[in-house]
Amino acid sequence: MGSALRQSIARAWRRLRSSALLFAFPVAVLVAGGMIAISEGAYYRAEAKLNRLVTMGQARIDLMYLLRRVTEAETAERGYLLTGGQEYLTPYQTARGDVSVTVARLGDTYDRLGDADAQRRVDAIEDVVRRKLSELEEVMRLHGEGRDDAALEVLRSGIGRELMVQMRQEVDDLITAQNAIISVGLSSMFDTMLLNRIGVATMTAISLLVLGMFLRQGRTLAHQREQRQAEMLAERDRLELEVARRTADLSELARHLQTAREDERSRLARDLHDELGALLTAAKLDVARIRPKLQQAAPDLMPRLAHLIESLNGGIALKRRIIEDLRPSTLNSLGLVPALEILCNEFAEQAGLPVHVDLQAVALRPGADITVFRTVQEALTNIGKYAQANEVRVAMWSQDDWAVVQVSDDGVGFDTERAPRGSHGLLGMRFRVQAEQGMLELRSAPGAGTTLTARLPQRGPEPVTDAAVTTTTPDPADAVANAVAGARTGSAPA
Repeated sequence: MGSALRQSIARAWRRLRSSALLFAFPVAVLVAGGMIAISEGAYYRAEAKLNRLVTMGQARIDLMYLLRRVTEAETAERGYLLTGGQEYLTPYQTARGDVSVTVARLGDTYDRLGDADAQRRVDAIEDVVRRKLSELEEVMRLHGEGRDDAALEVLRSGIGRELMVQMRQEVDDLITAQNAIISVGLSSMFDTMLLNRIGVATMTAISLLVLGMFLRQGRTLAHQREQRQAEMLAERDRLELEVARRTADLSELARHLQTAREDERSRLARDLHDELGALLTAAKLDVARIRPKLQQAAPDLMPRLAHLIESLNGGIALKRRIIEDLRPSTLNSLGLVPALEILCNEFAEQAGLPVHVDLQAVALRPGADITVFRTVQEALTNIGKYAQANEVRVAMWSQDDWAVVQVSDDGVGFDTERAPRGSHGLLGMRFRVQAEQGMLELRSAPGAGTTLTARLPQRGPEPVTDAAVTTTTPDPADAVANAVAGARTGSAPA
């Protein structure tokens, strides 16, 4: 019975909390909207009041400036009359010009404010100023005509002093009235700021209430998110391990395929060298033996025999080119640097392009020399097909623990962000270099040529012994060169 009661209370509390949440949203939205409307209205009212107060403050400054400039004009006039110095005329004339401009600016300012009383007072000030300037001008005119006694009489009459007193009184009255208006405006702005404070405090209290109601719900959601994130992280780690494992498998497979490809090429080259070379050699020997007999018995068949010899020589040359393409013999017999030099010279002859070669000996790991050779070979092939270059540069040097091989041209280039033509060849080169724990970098741009740079790790220096002697296998076809030459003179071997 007690357990059922507790469950009923828990269900009622959950329903109450849910209904409170549902009710809190519209209430919070309404309160927020009302507070935003009040705040915006108060802001625009305060902005208008502040702009008006700033304008009135500027007008007060202009009033004080006007009074000061009139005083300066009067002082400069007195100084000129007493001393006769021309240096007093410039301040006098400048002050008179500033007074006229300031009076006009005051009229425009109070006209914008729409203050009729202030405008009336400004008109009165303008009238007093005009009369004061007239009095100053009259004194200066009399002095200029040489009538100093008359000018002095005007000064002693006290008209100027009365006008200055009247002007100061008018300015003081206007400033006092403006101060009262500014005081009222500031009080209104303080009231607006107080209203904004109350609104912000109310909104903050409501926000805290709503926040407190959502915190408990948020904790549950956060806990669920953490669980999902933990599951996702675990799955991501598992997938990363799987990707790393498969990447390693693919790299190993690529390395195996490259090795198997080169091994198959070597085997095929050996078969062509041994078997097809032996057949062609035997055929040339047979031709060499029957040539003297046919020359005596059937001389009309000699052109046919000569054509046969040419065909056999062409077959031997074709066999040599195929073997060189499958596995360059110069790489095994002469080393990497001579093999690359020969490759570049052959490409220069075939493509009709100048190839600048700068090759330094490097110490590569076993089997990496064929990777360098194939990379340069494929790069030159791509240049011949697509680059439209005027010259090619091939370089190899050592840098720290790396062997750097670089092939560059001044051709049309391409956008490396897009798949260029021959991209499968580039992909094959990249796999070859990566299989040797190296790096391949391609830099190109339309119209700026192409530079291919491969970096492969070097091995440490190995001691050289007398037993390290390189031997080469002679081509059987070369063994019969003298025999064929002798057959042409009729001295064929038995």
